Amino acid sequence: MSIVMNLRYTGKGGNARAFAEEMEKSGIAARIRKAEGNEGYEYFYPAADSETVLLIDRWRNKEALDAHHASPEMKEIAKLRDKFDLHMRVERFIPVEEQTEDDPFIRK
Repeated sequence: MSIVMNLRYTGKGGNARAFAEEMEKSGIAARIRKAEGNEGYEYFYPAADSETVLLIDRWRNKEALDAHHASPEMKEIAKLRDKFDLHMRVERFIPVEEQTEDDPFIRK
């Protein structure tokens, strides 16, 4: 069962976007995408908040996520968060794999 993490990075003066850009340019994000068990790693920019970046990070299971947390890339991410003085809000989700009461409202 997959685990989806929504991470909101917030800073000042465009630092959150600069962080995401450096994650991409440095190759850290690409290495994470290639990691065993990674099913998605994408940055998004909220239209109404230019100081926040949303990362949607998806892992095959808890073991894959734990391995990511122990990886060298996590140390690099921590250095960049400090460099750009970012704060985070994190939400963890387990996708619904079966029909729910929400189905009538979802256009597929």
